[in-house]
Amino acid sequence: MYRTLEDFLAHWRQESAMTLQVFEMLTDESLDQQITSQNRTLGRLGWHLTVTLDEMMGHTGLKFEAARFGSPVPNTAKEIADAYRVSSEAMIKAMQEQWTDATLQEERNMYGDNWTISQVLTTLVLHQTHHRGQMTVLMRQAGLKVPGLYGPAMEEWAAMGAPVPEV
Repeated sequence: MYRTLEDFLAHWRQESAMTLQVFEMLTDESLDQQITSQNRTLGRLGWHLTVTLDEMMGHTGLKFEAARFGSPVPNTAKEIADAYRVSSEAMIKAMQEQWTDATLQEERNMYGDNWTISQVLTTLVLHQTHHRGQMTVLMRQAGLKVPGLYGPAMEEWAAMGAPVPEV
């Protein structure tokens, strides 16, 4: 959990940069990739991460312009990446203007329970990480390269002249 706003913002900047790395490797053709017809497509997952900024932060009372929860999935990878970038930057700016460290200890109703804003922010990051992982699997299935996020990806090991670890 975050104790200061700057702790969250520093972590968010890193995490959102990794999400943008994933988004920027998507192609328009890859957006329809899915495991089964009952699962979200790669494009829908990307859009879900984008509009979740509006949805989750809406519960906290933070006011900022963002891609709206419930809006349709765009048709292009660029539109998804651009909307995520703009929404994330607007969220950061709004937090800096509207919140203090003390705000993180305030409670809000989240899905029928009371969470501190710090808990909401922690969940926001974990939620993004969870779906970003799903996206990387779909990207591989779609034949796309995957960026190394918390360590080198397969192609990055090769570029370093190192074998891909088996364990």
